[in-house]
Amino acid sequence: MALFWKKKDTENIPEAALTLPEHIAFIMDGNGRWAKKRGLPRKFGHREGAKTFKKITRYCKDIGVRNVSFYAFSTENWKRPKDEVDAIIELFREYIVDVRNYIGEDVRVLFLGDKTIFDDDLQKKMNDLEEDTKDRREMTMLLAINYGGRDDIVHAAKILAQKVRDGEINPEDITEDMFTPNLYTLDVPDVDLMIRPSGEQRTSNFLIWQSAYAELYFTDILWPDFTPENLDKAIEEFNKRSRRFGGV
Repeated sequence: MALFWKKKDTENIPEAALTLPEHIAFIMDGNGRWAKKRGLPRKFGHREGAKTFKKITRYCKDIGVRNVSFYAFSTENWKRPKDEVDAIIELFREYIVDVRNYIGEDVRVLFLGDKTIFDDDLQKKMNDLEEDTKDRREMTMLLAINYGGRDDIVHAAKILAQKVRDGEINPEDITEDMFTPNLYTLDVPDVDLMIRPSGEQRTSNFLIWQSAYAELYFTDILWPDFTPENLDKAIEEFNKRSRRFGGV
């Protein structure tokens, strides 16, 4: 399979002009519908979606994407049936054990969201993986679990509020540049391209601050069926957009 920048007829876009997004974010949607179409319990859709997650992570690394984020489980997803939630958390445990087998030894891993809701063993595994990979920089892979964009902003605001209370900073000195490193994404640059499969056309509280100027790409394909070729199409569409960041 040809990587996107090697294609010869990319909708009349010169090969040299193609730009690879520095940060791609995926809303992994459609697992439940994928299972329902096949008469299967929803947990089978999540397991199939996990296979796609691994495949797309590897592909992003292969083509040189520096930062890739995945929306795995939101703060609102706890409202789902307990058996479905349990299945998702179990997949997550398996992911942590298996992660080095499919991302290699040169990828930094960050978990976005409030970890304290998980049991001590899972929290330790998450913290250990972040610590073990913190100096790796070929690619940063961010997995959002128990994450909400509004909660992310509140979390950062609380950190700055504490610094004001402790006399470390003055309220009038707070800027966007000061605020951003206190988000769960730390030093990772803002999202350039946000992709949502499944036909839904909303960002669902994912990386609200970080996606202020992101290009949005929606497709009817369900996440378990999403392929590297589909990602190529999204990147090609990204290259047709004019990103002005509020300018002319």
